[in-house]
Amino acid sequence: MSGHDHSHTHDHDHGFGHHHEPPKLDHLNAAFIWGIILNSVFVVIEVVAGLITGSLSLLTDAGHNLSDVVSLALALLAFKLSKVGSNANYTYGYKRSTILVSFFNAVILVASIGIIVYEAIIRFMHPQVIEGDTVAWVSLVGIIINAFTAWLFVQHKDKDLNVKGAYLHMAMDAVVSLGVVIAGVIIYFTKLYWIDSVVSMIIGIVILRGTWSLLKDSLRLEMDGVPKEMNLKKIKGELLKTPGVVDIHHMHVWALSTTENALTAHLVIAPADLHLFDGIKADLRHRLQHLDINHSTFEPEFANEKCDEQDC
Repeated sequence: MSGHDHSHTHDHDHGFGHHHEPPKLDHLNAAFIWGIILNSVFVVIEVVAGLITGSLSLLTDAGHNLSDVVSLALALLAFKLSKVGSNANYTYGYKRSTILVSFFNAVILVASIGIIVYEAIIRFMHPQVIEGDTVAWVSLVGIIINAFTAWLFVQHKDKDLNVKGAYLHMAMDAVVSLGVVIAGVIIYFTKLYWIDSVVSMIIGIVILRGTWSLLKDSLRLEMDGVPKEMNLKKIKGELLKTPGVVDIHHMHVWALSTTENALTAHLVIAPADLHLFDGIKADLRHRLQHLDINHSTFEPEFANEKCDEQDC
């Protein structure tokens, strides 16, 4: 016997590996909009101050903040697209846009690091006079803006990789601004202008460390890999506890979006239990919900059938 059963649960659990409440649309909408507005204003302030003072730290930080404005806008777009229903061309809707944006945000951060380090090396070889006090005051404003924006996302950062990307951008910017403040204070008292470049390079390393996991996780989901918090052996073991299921094979688990996961599997059942298949499906769906798997497709097979699949 063959055939497919599509079990789509609509009481979604959000996040990987934990039972979470869905991210609140209104709260995240406000967080994204406030983040975009505040960072756009701060970019203008940093560019003006950076050109006046000649500070590499301020100008590179302004460029990084500009990339954050773009990233926040894309993250907001992806978040809204993920709520759009399915259609004839996109049967899962546009949920995957959150994965694309998460990966793109990670790439932007890594590219920003390369630019920061390159400019820091050039400026280290050719130091320029910098007004340390102005740099410090402008960056202090940056700490407040970035820390506040990061705080807006902290509630949902572990529930959605897309939101985590936005959070990391803001949190890393707060670290960047803190570094620039330190550089400005040191320069003001010592006149050691090369400190500006050293701090820029340190900032680049800090951002890279914070971004690497986002890059790996988003690339993994983009390649339809098993979400890192998912354990296939644990999932199979849990599903085998369902009465009537003799074996499970040809099982695949992947992410539909940064908040929803899917599973397909062949179920081996005893011929005598065929009439119990609806109950078996209901039990499997219940178990999968607690494992943060929201969409499932099962193909039943009799225990006395010969399987031609490679991983039987």
